[in-house]
Amino acid sequence: MKLLAVALALCLAAPAAADNLKSIIADHWAWSLSIDPGLATEVGDRSGDGKLRDPSLAQADRNAVTAKTFITRLDAIDPAALTPADRVNRGVLRQMLADDVAGNAFGQRAMNFTTYSGWHTGFAGLPDRARFENRADYESYLGRLAAYPAFNAAQIAVTRTGLAAGYALPCAPLIGFEKSISAHITARPEASVFWTPFAGRQPGFYTSAEWTALQARAQSLIATAVVPAYRDFLAFYTTEYFPKCRTTTGIGATPGGREYYAYAARAMTTTAMTPDQIHRLGLSEVARIGAAMDAVAAGAGYPDRKAYVAHLRSDPKYYARTPQELLERSAWVTKQIDDYLPKIIGKLPRLPFSVKPIPADQAEGTTTAFSEWGSTANGRAGVYRVNTTHLDQRPFYEIPALTLHEAAPGHQTQGSLQQELDLPNFRKYQATFTAFVEGWALYAESLGEAMGLYDTPEKQMGRYSYEMWRANRLVVDTGMHVKGWSRDRAIEYMLANTALSRHNIEAEINRYITWPGQALAYKIGELTIQRLRKKAMASLGERFDERSFHDAILENGPVPLDVLEQHIDGWIASHKT
Repeated sequence: MKLLAVALALCLAAPAAADNLKSIIADHWAWSLSIDPGLATEVGDRSGDGKLRDPSLAQADRNAVTAKTFITRLDAIDPAALTPADRVNRGVLRQMLADDVAGNAFGQRAMNFTTYSGWHTGFAGLPDRARFENRADYESYLGRLAAYPAFNAAQIAVTRTGLAAGYALPCAPLIGFEKSISAHITARPEASVFWTPFAGRQPGFYTSAEWTALQARAQSLIATAVVPAYRDFLAFYTTEYFPKCRTTTGIGATPGGREYYAYAARAMTTTAMTPDQIHRLGLSEVARIGAAMDAVAAGAGYPDRKAYVAHLRSDPKYYARTPQELLERSAWVTKQIDDYLPKIIGKLPRLPFSVKPIPADQAEGTTTAFSEWGSTANGRAGVYRVNTTHLDQRPFYEIPALTLHEAAPGHQTQGSLQQELDLPNFRKYQATFTAFVEGWALYAESLGEAMGLYDTPEKQMGRYSYEMWRANRLVVDTGMHVKGWSRDRAIEYMLANTALSRHNIEAEINRYITWPGQALAYKIGELTIQRLRKKAMASLGERFDERSFHDAILENGPVPLDVLEQHIDGWIASHKT
């Protein structure tokens, strides 16, 4: 009788638990759209039209309070009363909320730009991200131009607060940063990137008179709102911020910096690994990959890796003569990958992607390439962005690994598929666990072996150099932020251990300095996926199917690494019978 009562209680609890979780997820999504107009637009919700989010610290505190209430509600649900799928939903949402709450407790939250990105470069991407399919779209765009001065002022206020409390970025990485601001201070509105939506053909849903009036409004807003806001930021940066930049390198030198870095390491890797453990793992990986690079150099007829890398860095045949040539080489590799992709992934996304240069205002100080996700809801393709500056630093032999990572089957494949999965909206559009996202992209580089993309010694060296690059990150990121390494020491370490050019290395080191902990996620995520693959192959033997395995990795979207492991363990068990 007692067992029957327990069973009955569980049966009654299950629907209640599921209903409670469904209610929490719905409430969380509605709240997310209310505080993030950009997200609303991204998913086709018009409630955010013409608005920008509130970036103030006061709003961040309000968000943290609300996040805590959601955590309390989630903790009241017994995971045992949920289905496996709902247990994942609960766990993912709780992890996202907990990371946000923990991060908000640190003063480093006021460090709101890096050499990689900032609110000013993000806003400059609005003309590319926004859709212009009807009158409401144009009105929303103009509303956001009008809202930018207040948004910019609030961001400056946050930065000023952080500056006063000792949360400034180091000086060295900031050299030239002002160009990313001044690029948008134009003498004529028509020379601004914000004019782009009005420079083309008149849409059919406007009369000539209406279109002329709309263009006049855009000209006025660019001239009287947007450009003055960029001018305000430039003045603040040059007169207040840069004069107070830090002479120290690591985040550990800021108040509470070591504790913040430990938090960042946990959040970025979704593991409990300490910075010391990560540093030792990096040293181990550097040694392993270095041996593979030595073997490639010997096979190419060079006495050692150093001699071969010197050749690769200096021979002009490995470098493009024009930006267009680099873009065309990159695009060609994407089509080579397309030929192989259905062989290794069963469920492919519908959304395509393009290949474009990194915008000029960002290219000088940023990395070799990056990926911009498209939007099915907005009818916007993804973009594989290639850096076409400093062509003598962008070798052809790196293109296969780079394209596998940033385009397919890396970020573009994973990111587009994520939007098409049958998952709650918060998992499709908000779950961005870096260890999974970047771990998958780095793992994707290894798939180029079977594709035949590494068919020459230099491409093999480019492949290993890229893997070595991510292993180096574990060493130099922890080295600078908690072990007292200088920027120069980190640069010299990467010069000695990768085939990357000095310019690329300097840009990367600047990124690690100004974005603590993010670079740790790649290798740890990739090693986890490689380990899970080996486990699956050992357990299943001839039953192992690569396409099915990759579908299993991708079918839940980004999740913490422990959740991924639990899922793959279940997949292995189901395929044994």
